[in-house]
Amino acid sequence: MTKINLDDLLDCRDERIYEIRTRAPGPSGSLPLTHEALLNWPSGHLFGWTQDAAMGWNPRELGRPEILLLSTQGGLRAPDGAPLALGYHVGHWEVGLLVEAAARELTRLGAVPFAGFLTDPCDGRTQGTTGMFDSLAYRNDAAAIFRRLIRSLPTRRGVIGVATCDKALPAMMMALAACPELPCVLIPGGVTLPPEEGEDAGTIQSAGARYAHAEITLQQAALYGCRACASSGGGCQFLGTAASSQVVGEALGLTLPHAALSPSGQPVWLDLARRSARAVLALEERGLRTRDILTDASLRNAMMVHCAFGGSTNLVLHLPAIAHAAGLARPTRADWAQTSRRVPRLVDALPNGPRNHPTVRVFLAGGVPEVMLHLSRAGLLETGVLTVTGETLGRVLAWWERSERRTRLRALLKQRDGVDPDEVIMDPAAAARRGLTPTVAILEGNLAPEGALVKSTAIDPGLAGPDGVYRHRGPARVFTREADAVAAIKSRGPDRVRPGDVIVLIGRGPMGAGMEEILQVTGALRHLEFGRHIAVLTDARFSGVSTGPCVGHIAPEALAGGPIGRLREGDLIEIIIDRLRLEGSVDLVGIRQDYFGPEEGRRLLAARSPHPDLRPDPDLPADTRLWAALQRISGGSWGGAVFDVERILRTLEAGRRALAASGDH
Repeated sequence: MTKINLDDLLDCRDERIYEIRTRAPGPSGSLPLTHEALLNWPSGHLFGWTQDAAMGWNPRELGRPEILLLSTQGGLRAPDGAPLALGYHVGHWEVGLLVEAAARELTRLGAVPFAGFLTDPCDGRTQGTTGMFDSLAYRNDAAAIFRRLIRSLPTRRGVIGVATCDKALPAMMMALAACPELPCVLIPGGVTLPPEEGEDAGTIQSAGARYAHAEITLQQAALYGCRACASSGGGCQFLGTAASSQVVGEALGLTLPHAALSPSGQPVWLDLARRSARAVLALEERGLRTRDILTDASLRNAMMVHCAFGGSTNLVLHLPAIAHAAGLARPTRADWAQTSRRVPRLVDALPNGPRNHPTVRVFLAGGVPEVMLHLSRAGLLETGVLTVTGETLGRVLAWWERSERRTRLRALLKQRDGVDPDEVIMDPAAAARRGLTPTVAILEGNLAPEGALVKSTAIDPGLAGPDGVYRHRGPARVFTREADAVAAIKSRGPDRVRPGDVIVLIGRGPMGAGMEEILQVTGALRHLEFGRHIAVLTDARFSGVSTGPCVGHIAPEALAGGPIGRLREGDLIEIIIDRLRLEGSVDLVGIRQDYFGPEEGRRLLAARSPHPDLRPDPDLPADTRLWAALQRISGGSWGGAVFDVERILRTLEAGRRALAASGDH
């Protein structure tokens, strides 16, 4: 770096800085005010027009419908796309181009576009760091800020939300859902491309663990790491939380058809922005609002589609939050269990297999409308719901089935990659023949009395018995810090984890670590040769790219008194996961070689004290501690980790009264 001295800080030696004007002529023209406006409008409306003219908008065009474009744009790009300042991730690097395309189309159609931005962090960038403590809590903050930005433009007639990735896209959907009286359209930010040669964005995140076990060279890690995100925009190439959220947004009816998973930066991606601009104006003209789109039925459809895709388990957090924002009933643990049992997985994509197609192939194979077409034929969808096209889902699917777009893009997949689209998105019979199983299993047991979940479809079928049931009994390796678990995975010494072990990571739920993702652990196990024979139990959550017998969202969390927080090194753990019936259990059943069964395990756990090292992470921010407390009052992680204002206020008032009665002021 260039050395900077004091003179560089205090003076620039440029005479132009002293050429200062104290007045300016102001914009030309005049505001299109009326007698009625001056008498009746709030002063804010009038001053808003003053500022619009000052920003360069032609004052003669003011008074047209105002549409707010909200996005998660991050970084600063030169006109040629070169980075002037980097963003946090590729997922928000190009979304400004979508905003620009939509804005230009709104202007062409006679509307006045406004744009606001709230950027988002990257879960991949914060894996294994204290930045992960802000990840899930950010979602609620972002949703609140998006809502405030919407309300802070009182003259807006509609909203377009543009977002791509893990937390900002659910936050954007929560914000749009909270605007029932406005027409709102969602534009997903699409996906990045996989490299022609190298590793995908999920695999590369295990490079450190593989290098520690000599399964990859330093040179390979450096080369593959450079190429893993092969194009400069869009979410990751796998069905992680970003892609799953895009899928769910479309399944809810908030996007135009075939919007999710579009390849970022390409003409088909920009075209979506222009058509979405037309859609929000068409909704406004017809008097259709978000409350007409987001209904209990559309929520049920979204759960069906999520399960058919094999989506990220994080949507068990996000869909209830979207429902809560819309004033709808939040899906429960029982609802997820019932839906998962009804819906077969139809999509072969990263990370679920068996062939692990990248998401751009899923898009070319037909994406969400193709999957919904299969589900509709099976009688699993409610096709009378409205979408942002202003038409019913049934009519949209009828268009899709005979559309030129469907025919040409599916043919293009065969032409470009030599892949049959029916091997990427299958009908239920074909999916069953290829061994695809339903997505999420809900587990219970003496370690998870309030439930736990596992993406059962991503467990290696070779680990299950002929009856489709995964059974594992092994010693607990108990960790209270993710870094210690990762060190044991990388180790070749006596402290290493061994095939058959059960990694138990506790104190990483909302109260302990903001319910962090532990991809460092699960990603390493996925890509190490011995990793498939190691199970994971945690009160944390997983990246959508996680696979294997990894059981998360265990409730109650350890710091809320959950029995998982009372485990000790060497405890004998039994995990049973029925990949077909989507049920199972996680139990303490012994100590080392002494087996005594789940009932005795329950009694022992009740009598034990918490693990001696169990405590909130010392680096947990106060912001996140507050979030954890408020979401716990509001229903916890199974309730979507939301803020239920009425329940919070009742709890605070009850606490105030209790303190007053005890004399503690």
